[in-house]
Amino acid sequence: MKKVAPAKKAAPAKKAAPAKKAAPAKKAASAEKTAPARKTAPATRTAPGKKAVTSKKSPAERSAKAAAGTGPVRKATVKKAEIAPKKATAAVEKAPPAKTISPKPPRAESRTALVRRARRINRELAEVYPYAHPELDFENPFQLLVATVLSAQTTDLRVNQTTPALFAKYPTPEDLAAANPEEVEEILRPCGFFRAKTRSVIGLSKALTEEFGGEVPGRLEDLVKLPGVGRKTAFVVLGNAFGHPGITVDTHFQRLVRRWQWTDETDPDKIEAAVGALFPKSDWTDLSHHVIWHGRRICHARKPACGACPIAPLCPAYGEGETDPEKAKKLLKYEKGGLPGQRLNPPQAYLDAGGRPAPPLGAAG
Repeated sequence: MKKVAPAKKAAPAKKAAPAKKAAPAKKAASAEKTAPARKTAPATRTAPGKKAVTSKKSPAERSAKAAAGTGPVRKATVKKAEIAPKKATAAVEKAPPAKTISPKPPRAESRTALVRRARRINRELAEVYPYAHPELDFENPFQLLVATVLSAQTTDLRVNQTTPALFAKYPTPEDLAAANPEEVEEILRPCGFFRAKTRSVIGLSKALTEEFGGEVPGRLEDLVKLPGVGRKTAFVVLGNAFGHPGITVDTHFQRLVRRWQWTDETDPDKIEAAVGALFPKSDWTDLSHHVIWHGRRICHARKPACGACPIAPLCPAYGEGETDPEKAKKLLKYEKGGLPGQRLNPPQAYLDAGGRPAPPLGAAG
């Protein structure tokens, strides 16, 4: 009996053998100590039970088993791996649009390069508009002076449709100086601001009659003294009625020279000086016609027809408007788009080039 009892008690000792299987865990724990894992101590302390081995595995063990395919991969680990790259990719994808939206940097252009580019643009426009001319109907300096004063805040077409009746009734400065203001206002009503314009044309007619013998002076300093006459009006008259070179800085001229980066000035007098310095004086009058014509026909304020522009390779602002050639053609105005021009009685060269005269006031276009 005493000999058998010790033999029976030896069986439970064999069941303790699984405890020896924990040795690999200890080896793993020692391997973890050599690796730069953050929290390996809890794994060695809870090694005696199976629960500790399955629930308290280190990140190094999980990654090792996942790579070997011996253990399941937790969903939380997969989500973390997927989310981080998406955020980084999104940040990279959002960066390029911000660059494209930002305005173009100014061109690094020397003074010599600017002069050459500006003069080349003028030469290109001269080939496109060889028949460019002032778009106001006139037969003498007095008619041109009055028509130019009336063109403020309205179109040349509207002025050309209005002045025939005015000049038919008041053909000379003396006639207009003695006119009844109410009758003149009624004629000028279609031009807008007709009361102010009536005062201007009657006032300048009186000044011409009293100070210049009924003749329009051919000097800038004399013209700017007349009521309603500024430098722009004076240069229109000097350049087109007397042949004296001058730059006409109207709204189209201002817009285009800034788009072309000839100058960044906004004051008309400063624009005149800056642009005038880029060209010989003999080019000033024709330059004004070329730029204004281009602004009215192709390089519009709101929807420039970039895809139909003959000077697109020379323009720093290319792309501000429609670049598709077919869509750009639909934006063209006047003779370029098959429409009548501004003048009722245009020069023969304009008609020979395919231009169409504008209809009189009240007629269908």
